[in-house]
Amino acid sequence: MNISRLARRVGLAFVLLLALLSVPGRASHLNLPPETPAILDKIYSFDLPGGIEAAKRLEQERPNHPLGYLLEAEAWWWRIWCTSADFKYGMSDARRRPKVEADRHYFELAARALSLAEAQTKQGESAEMQFYAGMAEASSARLYALRAENRNAARSGVRGREHLLRAKALDADLADANLGLGLYNYYVDTLSSIARILRFFMGIPGGSKQEGVRLLEQAITQGILTTNIARFYLALNLHRYDQQYEKALQILGPLAERYPGNPLFQLARGDLYAKLGRKQQASACYRAASALPVQDGECRSHIQELVRASVAALGAE
Repeated sequence: MNISRLARRVGLAFVLLLALLSVPGRASHLNLPPETPAILDKIYSFDLPGGIEAAKRLEQERPNHPLGYLLEAEAWWWRIWCTSADFKYGMSDARRRPKVEADRHYFELAARALSLAEAQTKQGESAEMQFYAGMAEASSARLYALRAENRNAARSGVRGREHLLRAKALDADLADANLGLGLYNYYVDTLSSIARILRFFMGIPGGSKQEGVRLLEQAITQGILTTNIARFYLALNLHRYDQQYEKALQILGPLAERYPGNPLFQLARGDLYAKLGRKQQASACYRAASALPVQDGECRSHIQELVRASVAALGAE
């Protein structure tokens, strides 16, 4: 594996760190605005325009709080993911994206969130603001990685990890930080021996896949904000790297059921059914994704392309 792929993995280690999904009934260590769960439900129900509008209202109401900017970036990220994904190796995944001017706003949102979190940290350090700073770095890292800006992805990824580790040092019970730390551990441990040598010379810390899975499972069972998105990425990684299709399906199932209007969750579920040879169930998921009323025209068109490729692959088996 070359240095370019190594840096991409580091960036991917923080993909979707910003995904904050509310779990009622647990005590949060984060001082969340009361409208946060509703905004997130819009985003993960795939009402991306509604999520962006609601996040902007939060920015206006709390201009010095990082969360509104991070939530708006999260909504934009799903559109980016949707329009960048392709169907390869029996699964839909976002693998590459060209550098486009439209991404500037996304980077500006991440930079604004980071600046606000760091400014508040200087006034008085807290686990919450370290967490938000880590999320802001993560949001930059994931788009840099998708655009193959590998050095930028690596730098942002490592800085994000440092913020998350500091957040955990300040509050050991902040289980939501386990999502980013778990993904980092998982991805870095999938590197080849040559890439690990390159990682050492780049100053990128190592990781353990076993520890990564443990941390992701903790985010699922103990997290306040990251439970559902930890499900998505643990399932995706078990599919992509470990070929543990049945386990991945069990982990992903509750997420697809909670948000049946998200076509990307339906596609991911269909891909797992296909790998398990359950063609009828896979086809049902693909049809469901195709029928969903996606508001964004470019994203809707891309979903249809992914569905056609998925169905074609299913028929060719």
